[in-house]
Amino acid sequence: MKKTNLNLAKEIYKQLRTESWERLWEREVPLFDAGTAEERLARVGLVRAMGVVALEKATQEQRQQTREWLTRLLQDPQEKIRRYAMNALPKLGGSADAEKAVLEILDQPEGEREVKNVSQTLSKIGGEATLEKLEELHDSNDALHQAEQKVKAQLARKEEPASIRLDVKIKETRKLRIHLRTRKGMEVFVRDELLAHPKLKSRFKIVRTSPACVAITALRPFTLADLYQLRTIGSVNFVLGIVAKNEAQHTDALATIIASELTQLLCQKLTEGQARYRLQFMRAKVPPRKVQAIANAAFALCPDLLNDPRKSPWAIEVYPEKVGQSVELRPRVQPDPRFTYRVDDVPASTHPPLAAAMAQMAGIQEKESIWDPFCGSALELIERARLGEVDSIIASDRDLDAIEVARLNFKSAGIESGKIALHRCSFRSYESVTGIAPNSISLIIANPPLGRRIRIEDLQGLIQEFYQIAADTLRPGGRLVFINPLKMDSPDPSLKLEARHLVDIGGFDCRVEKWVKC
Repeated sequence: MKKTNLNLAKEIYKQLRTESWERLWEREVPLFDAGTAEERLARVGLVRAMGVVALEKATQEQRQQTREWLTRLLQDPQEKIRRYAMNALPKLGGSADAEKAVLEILDQPEGEREVKNVSQTLSKIGGEATLEKLEELHDSNDALHQAEQKVKAQLARKEEPASIRLDVKIKETRKLRIHLRTRKGMEVFVRDELLAHPKLKSRFKIVRTSPACVAITALRPFTLADLYQLRTIGSVNFVLGIVAKNEAQHTDALATIIASELTQLLCQKLTEGQARYRLQFMRAKVPPRKVQAIANAAFALCPDLLNDPRKSPWAIEVYPEKVGQSVELRPRVQPDPRFTYRVDDVPASTHPPLAAAMAQMAGIQEKESIWDPFCGSALELIERARLGEVDSIIASDRDLDAIEVARLNFKSAGIESGKIALHRCSFRSYESVTGIAPNSISLIIANPPLGRRIRIEDLQGLIQEFYQIAADTLRPGGRLVFINPLKMDSPDPSLKLEARHLVDIGGFDCRVEKWVKC
């Protein structure tokens, strides 16, 4: 059976890519250049092989020679050879000559496939000349729109990195709806924190609380920095609009919302640098082709707003709702200004907003003595210390790395070192190491082993012992706040359950509980 041209090109590529650059350049390339049209087509796999071999095995000078050869092939009369050259060029980086040669193909492309190939190459090597050419063409082709977006994004990344302006006042609050997104089960903590906040409770109104979300409106001008005073939220999302479930023109409807005046207003006001976003569908799988089609349609409506999955200051997230899909603009604030003390971490550490929620759940007593027997990176202890009234902090863990990480984070958080005692030990041998006496601790706050990442031989026995040690060491009125992986209550009657919330810990649910010692 006769091999197809495609299979032959693949076979030749596989044969030649294992050769040295010198052999390909000195023997194969001259034969290819001197061949007939039929011979060149039969050996087109060489073009792809040259790009790969030059990248992996060649010197800078040899790569430049290869780049110049590929650029000359862009003027070949055969579309297939031009296509292979266009695919190989980006591996070696673009040049002004290569960009110019690719752009010249756009003047008389052989068909839609060549326009697509040109667009894909320009999206990787294009620059200012590409933008000028595409603007001159005024073409509505989706592939060219995509190339234009990518080139603009690449040029924007070369400038000063774009960032979010946290302190700019948002005055356009009328009809502006905000979703405070969090993990499922955490919404009660977000709601309570907002209602208890001395400054924010009068600036915002809670419209609705639903799983993983607290919807609010602003009663007066505000800044993003105001909302990032809330330590239990995961993100601040501006609601741009809703796409109905039965929307016939789904792509156009989403694009219209993405390119809306509200999106442009928020991005222009709150972005330092070029406004760029990453389009994401939450809790749903959407083919990349459709995501790109939506971004292309939005770009056609608003060329100043770029879809750029890499290093974008914004995300546009699409959430499924009962009424349809909620399209939301989220600032990608990095690093998180609330937890900058977190200079290091250990595996299975508590999610920072959850650590903050646990600290707030614990409440405050005077002259607190706090212990975390599974301290990890010490997030729970630091979050509780931030609330004040802490006399002493005992952080213990059987892992030496965790103790060192906790030490670094305590220092970064500015916690007074004289209040901190760090001990490497098992929670079972706390007495001989930490000096903790019976009825001496006012708060135990912990994220014990959950048995997910590391198998625990007897998790039920561990939690049972933990309850008993808490009952022994807590003083009357003392509290135990911890993440409970089991549906298991305290076996000691001196501990009384005061609060319990089922929270998503990152792919599975656990009970966050507060117990008080009688």
